[in-house]
Amino acid sequence: MELVEAGCFNDLVDPILDALDPEQRRVALLLDAPLVVLAGAGTGKTRAITHRVAHAVREGRYAANATLAVTFTTRAAGELKTRLAGLGVRRVTARTIHAAALSQCRYFWPRAYSTEFPQVAENPFAFVGRAANQVLGAAEATLVRDLQAEIGWAKSSNVPPDRYPELAVGRAVAGVEPERVVQVMLAYEKVKSGAGVVDFDDILLCTAALLVEHPFVAEKVRETYRHFVVDEYQDVSAIQHRLIGLWVDGRPDVCVVGDPQQAIHGFAGARAEFLTGFAAEHEADTVRLVRNYRSSPAIVSLANRIVRRHRGQADLRSTRPTGPEPAFVADGSEDDEAAAVAAWLRERRAEGVRWGECAVLYRINAQAPAIEAALGAAQIPYQVKGADRFWERAEIKDVVNRLQRSVTERPTAPPRQLLELVLAAIRWSEEPPSGMGAQRERWEAIAALVQLIRTRDGQDPDWSGPEFGAWLAEHVQLEAHPVSDAVTLATMHAAKGLEWDAVAVIGVREGMVPFSLSQEEPALSEERRLLHVAVTRARQQLRISWPTSPTRGRGVRSRFLTGLVPASAAAAGTANGERRSVRSRVCSVCGGQLRDAAERKLGRHIDCETSYDEELLAALKQWRLETAQAASQPAFVVFTDATLQAIAEAAPTTRTELLRLPGIGKVKVDRYGEQVLAVVAEREK
Repeated sequence: MELVEAGCFNDLVDPILDALDPEQRRVALLLDAPLVVLAGAGTGKTRAITHRVAHAVREGRYAANATLAVTFTTRAAGELKTRLAGLGVRRVTARTIHAAALSQCRYFWPRAYSTEFPQVAENPFAFVGRAANQVLGAAEATLVRDLQAEIGWAKSSNVPPDRYPELAVGRAVAGVEPERVVQVMLAYEKVKSGAGVVDFDDILLCTAALLVEHPFVAEKVRETYRHFVVDEYQDVSAIQHRLIGLWVDGRPDVCVVGDPQQAIHGFAGARAEFLTGFAAEHEADTVRLVRNYRSSPAIVSLANRIVRRHRGQADLRSTRPTGPEPAFVADGSEDDEAAAVAAWLRERRAEGVRWGECAVLYRINAQAPAIEAALGAAQIPYQVKGADRFWERAEIKDVVNRLQRSVTERPTAPPRQLLELVLAAIRWSEEPPSGMGAQRERWEAIAALVQLIRTRDGQDPDWSGPEFGAWLAEHVQLEAHPVSDAVTLATMHAAKGLEWDAVAVIGVREGMVPFSLSQEEPALSEERRLLHVAVTRARQQLRISWPTSPTRGRGVRSRFLTGLVPASAAAAGTANGERRSVRSRVCSVCGGQLRDAAERKLGRHIDCETSYDEELLAALKQWRLETAQAASQPAFVVFTDATLQAIAEAAPTTRTELLRLPGIGKVKVDRYGEQVLAVVAEREK
């Protein structure tokens, strides 16, 4: 949420610096050394870095045309350029790292190698398939996808084939031995070379090779770009980190921004330690942004508790007014869950929330059909979030080109008339097509562009055709992504960087969150962070649900919600057929049958993942020992180990929360409650 829009700053004397909170202002002012910005969700990092660049340009410290802002998505690049333009800075280059690298390859490759840079294969799946068939025989599509992902991981991680068996210890590719994976990698490179193409990951490797092997290329690039801002640094890979280091070349004008709690791309080779270790590696200053301007206090509190076992300085702190508590709902089947979400969205609409300010998030795309069917039946408009490169979609390019030609051919015609002529020519209908797939995506993209144009036309009905053409060209140049008034459906990964007033997170059950293939560290912790990302997309209202009778898998709510679901919601889930409860006979983690009283007290198997703060448990045991010794009685008489673990997991802050825990009654709370709460409070400081 923008600070100025929130009314935090009025009558600004300096529109660049006065619009910032104290920590954001430090980001803008610290220009003499490398800078690391640890920016939690919703803390205004884009505002901080755009105002940093604008201030540095105004003060003559940065040359706008010598500044490169590296973003994770084209959407983010477009937003950055739009905001900088609003601050009067228009010549900064803002691109994804792949787009910046590809531009350099295409420019310098002919000078270095006397040949054009190869075409980039849009989808190398077929090449991987041919290589897999050569090495392994007939390979199924699922195996080919796994091999393609592993090849991408190796390139992103800067792992060459000859070192793959050594450096890929612990990785598994559908049972294929590492040596055979290497053979597929080598065969893939031959197939690709024979076709005269490179893949997406080759772009960064080729750029790094250009800079290392050809000093004149490195010198020219470093002359062109002298100031750097790199966003989402928690999700950079080894080759990306290496390439950025080659661009910067030890100079101080670099600012990297990221959040370790939003590191969600480890599966693709990203490593958060490049962010957390940047300050030591580059002797950089560090600024931490923790004031959350996006979400209500209740949502921020939940987000903190999902990823942290105890409070700390990095916890997000909400600046917004109190809002509704997050809703936790156990539904029946996936269809029941989807229908309930559709009803919840209609309630939000009745309260005045626009469809475009609502979203439904899920772990994998396979969960989308049920919610799409439910929204379609309820006649709720929706859009499925796809690729970020909106202005490069074929259908959008076609419509934009037709509109620009119409402006040239009919300069006196009003823009709304030109739009209707083009829509008639492409036979676009106001009604969405039935079903899903490419046809629906094409319709949604054009619908978003149509709404963008109609909104602008409504603001200035008398604007001319040439003004319309210039406005459209500027939007294409800035890569500003239009927003349509429809509910957004997206995976949790795709939702990164976005926000809505009302968000429903569905399918938060074991086997889905965390995903069934991510049950070991470090993947398990990444799954926890992914849920944190999903929760922090919501500004005002949040609904978290899970099916109790899924078509496949167990109807067991996610272990990441342990201790976070209110007792009323847990009881309702049991009534609706949910297969777990803190007091039930099934494990809250794996869903298996509990074996004894101690496990029933914990609500999980002793050997299943623990979610308690071990230091808090140690403090509770020390308190118990001292209390038992003072009363000359055995320690277990005060509390058993299982009860102390339950306390450590829940970290209660009130008598009421203590009473909810198994094995603790009123007598125990009257006798020890204040002391226990004091131990918890001391540890949670």
